[in-house]
Amino acid sequence: MPTCHRHLSRALPVLLALAAAAAGVRAQQPELSIDQLQALMAQGRLTSEDLTRDSLARIGRFDHGPDGLHSVLETNPDALAIARALDAERKAGRVRGPLHGIPVLVKDNIDTGDAMLTTAGSLALDGTPAREDAFIVRRLRDAGAVLVGKTNLSEWANIRSNHSSSGWSARGGQTANPYGAGRNPCGSSSGTGAAVTAGLAPVGVGTETDGSIMCPSSVAGLVGIKPTVGLVSRSGIVPISQSQDTAGPMTRSVADAAAVLNALAGVDPRDPATAGAQGHIAPDYRSFLKADGLRGMRIGVARKKVTGYSPNTDRLFEQALRDLRRLGAEVVDPADFGALGDYDEDELEVLLYELKDGLNRYLATRQGVPVRTLADVIAFNRRNAEREMPFFGQELLEKAQAKGPLTDAAYLDAARKARRLAREGIDKPLQEQRLDAIVAPTSGPAWLTDHVNGDAFLGSSSSPAAVAGYPTITVPMGRAQGLPVGLTFVGTAWSEGKLLQLAYAYEQGTRHRSPPVLRAVPHPLGR
Repeated sequence: MPTCHRHLSRALPVLLALAAAAAGVRAQQPELSIDQLQALMAQGRLTSEDLTRDSLARIGRFDHGPDGLHSVLETNPDALAIARALDAERKAGRVRGPLHGIPVLVKDNIDTGDAMLTTAGSLALDGTPAREDAFIVRRLRDAGAVLVGKTNLSEWANIRSNHSSSGWSARGGQTANPYGAGRNPCGSSSGTGAAVTAGLAPVGVGTETDGSIMCPSSVAGLVGIKPTVGLVSRSGIVPISQSQDTAGPMTRSVADAAAVLNALAGVDPRDPATAGAQGHIAPDYRSFLKADGLRGMRIGVARKKVTGYSPNTDRLFEQALRDLRRLGAEVVDPADFGALGDYDEDELEVLLYELKDGLNRYLATRQGVPVRTLADVIAFNRRNAEREMPFFGQELLEKAQAKGPLTDAAYLDAARKARRLAREGIDKPLQEQRLDAIVAPTSGPAWLTDHVNGDAFLGSSSSPAAVAGYPTITVPMGRAQGLPVGLTFVGTAWSEGKLLQLAYAYEQGTRHRSPPVLRAVPHPLGR
């Protein structure tokens, strides 16, 4: 015994020093990049289990209770076991790639074939978990990611009502914006945006039909990528639109977004749209990250109908244009999106038709839930109106239910018109003015959440790329009275690599990202 005590007394200062160093690393984790975290794990200063345990602890500390963010619907009960298995792989000499051991949060309209539910925020899907992983979830797992939880969202990805509050779901309540008391997180990937910017996980995955990655990333001070439709599979994702839906990364840096995109992009036989990605998927999207990547690039400036709605946003946008010039870009001003606003009604018509068709097909595959069709969902909401419709109704679901099949002339005509105008509206200025990309403000600062009147949405630049099915990236361009605002880069189909190059150079040359100041909530870990 005395000998053991003597050894312990010699070792104690070393152990205390190591513990202090580990605590210091953990304290910095909310803003460390994927590369930094991988370096620490490679050095043995950090493990995936440490990262995952801290992610779960931060969710417990900041997300729950009346004053919490309400950004995470549930955590994965298997997360720590998965992390330990990945640590064992690393110890044995196998590292799968940049995401090995990294905790990831995914939006709750993405199927996970585990103990967690997939509900799109609706009580109508609160029952049995999905039978299998969505294609992109399987790719994340294969890349070594630890799925730590599912994030809250605007219920049914914000296509239930014109008077909805973004970030609200019957299952999860109202997601808060970490940058301002009472401010809205924008939708529908609101939970992912709030959680990642608050450091509840290093990275997250959202989905977009029109603006649902761009806007929540912008108001959360994040980088968001809305890929070309078809670059990322939609199989196993609760659908709205077969022509516009896609998943994408939501991260604190462009480099992290590129690493996540590497895992997500891939051809999936169950999603015919991904056949078009053959030959367009980069071997490694991180290869486009160049600090001088704006030098010699021609950047067009969109102004018409995407500026003028927020003086604070316009001020930041003008500074962003000066920064682009300073960083070596040739700025072509203006270079407006064509026909913007001319296809809004056609877009909605397409979304309503495709929602009915896609949701009916998806629900037919879900076992152990009380709904099998869109009509069932509408009836469920009526029966459970006190919980499902306390603030706003479901008129968009009802309008979708009234639509016919995708062979209707009204649908086909609207789809052709909207897609043609949106694509021409991007491709024409790109070609005629020899542009590498077009920039615009992503959206305005976050508005105050209002359950009486709904969203006070000021403006956005998401529709051209969303309707065209083209890629777009948002990156922080500063704060308006403390609230983040993003800058959007838009390109033609399959131009993710170039957009990453431009966004990375702008990010590195401006460094606008700064984390929110969080308040811990008195609530125990877990739900």
